[in-house]
Amino acid sequence: MLESLRRFMKMDAASGLLLMVAAALAVIVANSPFSWLYEQLLTTKLTVAVEEFVIAKPLLLWINDGLMAIFFLLVGLELKREVLIGDLDTPQKIALPALAAIGGMVGPAVIYTYLNWGDELAIQGWAIPMATDIAFALGIVMLLGSQVPAALKIFLVSLAIFDDLGAIIVIALFYTDNLSALALYVTAGCIAVLFMMNRSGVVSKAAYLFIGGIMWVALLKSGVHATLAGVVLALFIPMKGIDWDGQTTRPLYELEHDLHSPVSFLILPIFAFANAGLSLSGLSFSDLTHGIPLGIVLGLFLGKQLGVMSMVWLGIKLKLGSFPQGVSWSQVYGIAILSGVGFTMSLFIGGLAFDQTGQDNFNQDRLGIIVGSVLSAVWAVIWIKYFSKNKQSV
Repeated sequence: MLESLRRFMKMDAASGLLLMVAAALAVIVANSPFSWLYEQLLTTKLTVAVEEFVIAKPLLLWINDGLMAIFFLLVGLELKREVLIGDLDTPQKIALPALAAIGGMVGPAVIYTYLNWGDELAIQGWAIPMATDIAFALGIVMLLGSQVPAALKIFLVSLAIFDDLGAIIVIALFYTDNLSALALYVTAGCIAVLFMMNRSGVVSKAAYLFIGGIMWVALLKSGVHATLAGVVLALFIPMKGIDWDGQTTRPLYELEHDLHSPVSFLILPIFAFANAGLSLSGLSFSDLTHGIPLGIVLGLFLGKQLGVMSMVWLGIKLKLGSFPQGVSWSQVYGIAILSGVGFTMSLFIGGLAFDQTGQDNFNQDRLGIIVGSVLSAVWAVIWIKYFSKNKQSV
């Protein structure tokens, strides 16, 4: 388990650095003479057609709806494993990071909503500052080395898992429209087939992925965001079973292992490059005072800290969970700051919130996400490196 965790963290540290490079490259290209090529590439329409059935979407949406479904599949697999046999396998272990994640979602949403109340367009982005980017956050933690205890790293990973789960629920409930009954019936049929496969002891990863692909297409046509197909599929992948040759196999572990590198080193960097291209032309400091970017910046930088710390304190006071062993309050505060790095999922939700409202809103949310995430990252490093106390335990 510890060796698996070390490999996981090393991979996320490397992918976090790669994400930073991809995001920086996107900003550079978006402000270069090649910006027209960048925009043209992302708006190029790709079409898949079989007889009368057609899927025609710009490249950006193929990335956000297609590739990110694979990311959500990996998130679902990790969540299932942690709940069944990992660091979230008892209510006592679940309680504190779950409470921290809830606080870290509610705090930013309240701040953003307060600042944008009355603006029907801007209010659609209320969920943008709720998310924590685990790849970025773990990359920073690994760069800090021994100054962050192992128990605190596990707490951060657990918090981020629940944070992703919360984001998934928000997307399912609030960012769907124009529902198609036929497509939803097909989705329900796919879920029924996956359930029967799981109960019948089917262990073929290809079979599950085939049904999952059909479910993804159905959700794409249904009005429910297609990436949720990845999470639903993950719930039915069996932990272990017996294959046709009578050998014990572990489909969930195998698929999780197979997906880690492509997601960390290909899918997430592509997503970052496609979504982080903020044009700085004409921007000034006053642009940060507009409702959308200001709500995101304050949500990520202040809302996350306040929400996480208040709920951790409440959980300890009510004895709902146990404090990470050998960890101080000042170190937990460092993790609360770090949870304000909300890059990948924040950009994803921003795309859902403002995909029909024009490029100006995209630029505003990107500006808020980048500034809020950078402020959180810099302050977290300064706090953990120079102010947090390593040996004071609760």
